Amino acid sequence: MQTPIRRKLRPEDARRSNLALVLQAIYNDPQLSRADLARTTGLTKVTVSDLVAELIGTGLVHESGTSGVSRPGKPSTLLGFNASARDILALDLAAPDQLRGAILSLRGEPVLTRVRALDGAVGAEALAAARELARELATASTRPILGLGVGTPGTVNAEGTVLAAPNLHWHDVPLQQLLAADLGLPVRVENDANVAVLAERRFAGGPDDLVRVQLSRGVGAGLLVGGHLVRGAASDAGEIGHVVIDESGERCSCGKTGCLETWTSVPALTARIAADPSHREELLAEAGHRLGLALAPVVGMLGLAHVVIGGPADIVDTPLLDAVRTCVADRTRSEFRPELELIPSSLGEDAVLLGAAALVLLNQLGVA
Repeated sequence: MQTPIRRKLRPEDARRSNLALVLQAIYNDPQLSRADLARTTGLTKVTVSDLVAELIGTGLVHESGTSGVSRPGKPSTLLGFNASARDILALDLAAPDQLRGAILSLRGEPVLTRVRALDGAVGAEALAAARELARELATASTRPILGLGVGTPGTVNAEGTVLAAPNLHWHDVPLQQLLAADLGLPVRVENDANVAVLAERRFAGGPDDLVRVQLSRGVGAGLLVGGHLVRGAASDAGEIGHVVIDESGERCSCGKTGCLETWTSVPALTARIAADPSHREELLAEAGHRLGLALAPVVGMLGLAHVVIGGPADIVDTPLLDAVRTCVADRTRSEFRPELELIPSSLGEDAVLLGAAALVLLNQLGVA
């Protein structure tokens, strides 16, 4: 049996980790002094002072005033996070028949939003449109750019290559590499449902254990366990859209028959309702039940108590939500299990863009 290789932690790695630790604390709480940071992080006061000086030098942190607490000696200087120190670029490639892009602050506040219609374009045409939109955002930015985050449908590996996105007709597209070469910037590409669940945690106060379903061009789920994103051994965790739930159903774009996506994707549901508008509520409820069939084993296996559903408001409506909730609760009911909290996302259509920003914050600054 081979002895595992142990790599010694380099001083620069330890410093980078400590910088992220201090910045995370300041990002989350704008009323901390250097002494507070030392207590919060467990680092020495000398180390904290050194790290804070570096963060102030980068413009990410500033001194925001003094504490109002009456105590002997000099008042403490409080530290604040400078959300306008950098721009974050974000792309949402999962919206039905369109691409959405944005420039955001380090707090996820929108500075500029752009939408580009695809008009049915897929394959190389869709890829060219995404690259052009990214270049457009970079040109429009007026501050230093921290990086570009991308939420895309399909299975994405650790290197940001889209292994398969059936709805876009993409296979083995090195999207992260292409965009980084185009822009000369740090780029992170991740599945759209995965970035959306990061947005729920970062910007909507979601819990550490959470599954978020994204209904858009396709259907996917992002999963957090203990605050960590679950990607799976093949980078395809959460790809519930292509789980077969109806063997006698419609042919799916992936080649199988009766996938969840053929029932609950936004294009599929919109088409069904347009063909039979008088039965809108029943169609939404039926789609919700089928989504519940796919979610129940996940909720039961992991003991989850929180589920968020994201998508257009006219789709993620009461009939669909009630049907999902009832189906999952009926199939996972136990005297030991807490009541399931299943709610619509509060982030609206910007969830993927915000998640792309959260991805950049995590990878570039260590802000989780």
